[in-house]
Amino acid sequence: MSTRLLKKSLGWGFVLWLIGYLLGVALFFVLPTTVLGWVITPIAFVITWWVLLRRVKSDSLRDYAIVAIVWTAIAVLFDYVFIVKAFNPPDGYYKPDVYLYYALTFALPLIVGYASLATRHRRGQ
Repeated sequence: MSTRLLKKSLGWGFVLWLIGYLLGVALFFVLPTTVLGWVITPIAFVITWWVLLRRVKSDSLRDYAIVAIVWTAIAVLFDYVFIVKAFNPPDGYYKPDVYLYYALTFALPLIVGYASLATRHRRGQ
């Protein structure tokens, strides 16, 4: 993995997490907490997909796996520090929507990476 891709992984991992966090803070005042994650997930999915297609490029599935690990680690760590510890939600934080969010954070780079590399291979690139 190149240093450039690692920096992009860390940078985009933080930016994507921050977008979800800020959406959560903004929507906290207008939506019940039980639906916040279900509203944010489709929005975050589209943004993440766009970032992966337009901003993350590699010729190696291994690199996409590293992106998946880095992004998931950022999500888990920052959620724990800035949501669980900071706000100590009375009904807890870890529910199905959060597990879906972590699963997608890990799976999307792998899916996009595999599809991108397979497409390039079929085209002979």
